[in-house]
Order: sequence, then C-alpha cells, then structure tokens
Amino acid sequence: MDYRQGQYPIIKKLNIAKNCYDFTVKCPDIAEIAQAGQFAHIKAEGFTLRRPISICEVDKASGTIRLVFEVRGDGTAKIAELNTNAMIDIIAPLGNGFTLLDKSKKAIVVGGGIGVPPMVQVAKHYGENSTAIIGFRSANAVILKDDFDKIGSNVMLCTDDGTMGTKGYVSTALEERLQGGSADIIYACGPHMMLKAVIELADKFNVPCEVSLEERMACGVGACLGCACKTIKNGKEYFAHVCKDGPVFSSKEVVL
Repeated sequence: MDYRQGQYPIIKKLNIAKNCYDFTVKCPDIAEIAQAGQFAHIKAEGFTLRRPISICEVDKASGTIRLVFEVRGDGTAKIAELNTNAMIDIIAPLGNGFTLLDKSKKAIVVGGGIGVPPMVQVAKHYGENSTAIIGFRSANAVILKDDFDKIGSNVMLCTDDGTMGTKGYVSTALEERLQGGSADIIYACGPHMMLKAVIELADKFNVPCEVSLEERMACGVGACLGCACKTIKNGKEYFAHVCKDGPVFSSKEVVL
C-alpha cells in the first residue's frame, strides 16, 4: 500500500450544507498517487483514532485533493473546526480505488448522502459519458450537484421528500436509466440498503458494478479488525478489511 503521512495546509474551506464541509488541501505527494475511490485518514486533535474521509476530487496539476465530509460525532466536529491556512494531519491515499474503464465507455455513478463525494472523481474521468444519480433526504442536504453539472454528467437528483429533483430513491432512478439505455459499468457508494438495491439492478440488467463500503475504521491500514466485512471469493465466504481490501469491492463479492 503506497501512502504518505504528514501535515498539509488547508487552502480552501466551504460549508456546503448543514454540518457538511468541503476542504481543499495542498498535498502534491498525495495528489500524485491518489485514485478515485480511495480515502484519507484524518487526525482529530485530542482523539486517538483517526477519521476516514473519502477523497472527493484529485487535482494532480495543482497538487490538491478535496475532502467532503459530514459532522457525525465529536471527532469530525473537531476536524470541521479547522480553517483555511491551518495544517491538517493526513495519512493518504488509503485503500483500493475504483476500476476506471476507457473514457469513451458509458458509466453510471450512484451516490447516497455522504456517499456522493467519492463519485465526483469517477464522473470526472468519464465526463459527458457519465450519468450521476445522487440522492439526499431533502433539498437542504443536497451537495455537489454543481460539480457533476460542470463535469458534463447527466444528473438525476432524488430527494426523499421531493423538495428538489425527483421524489423517491436512487434505485428507482437507476432502473429508469438502465431501461432507457445501456451502460458499461455502475459505481456506487452509500448506505447498505441502497447498495443492495443497486447491486440487484446491476445483476438484473447484467451490468458490471463496483461498490464502496462505508464502515467505521480504527487503524485504516489493515492492522486491526475494526472494519471487517463479509465477502465471497471463489464461492467461499471470508472476512475482508474495508480499509485494506476495499473500500471498493466488486458487487459480486460483497455480502450485504
């Protein structure tokens, strides 16, 4: 596993939704080797365990990465207190990323809530050949739609309460998209119930699919069993480490 550890400057900070923050970090050595779907392990001052945050976007030319995260506890709340020009302690990039096909292929990225950020870098690879299906609780929770628009993705936005986009679940939008035309691959990140529905549709329409699992982590490098998940390989069940063996898995391997 090739990763870097150090303290890097935050060059931009945005509050993009309630309790949701967008950091741009100057870290050329990390940006040079980071791939779509990998994550960063962030140190929160005063806490022993680091917090895993998906890498939203990589800009190798400017030597930066974007980290978009939601405050879900005291640790991420502490990280959210950091401001522009502050140094942030990062171990990254960690884990295995998504398999990217030729840019001419048709890709569908599906994200639910805070599972949307890692989809940005994937969609950026495919540009206008990507469809971004993103789902949120309501309009005030919607993030990164403008990023997908700028990339050239066909954006299908869903909200649980119908306050923005289409009322309903991303799985309904995905089925509609697959009924309307072929796709070469599906990528997804979000809650387990969402991923299960996506995998079922990928199987139904015979489209290869990769999913990124969200699990609590301790070490982040496979040394502990804090993020073990059940998977299937060669017809046998085994426990894999989300941090080391994932977070991205083939939909054929995961047991949800």
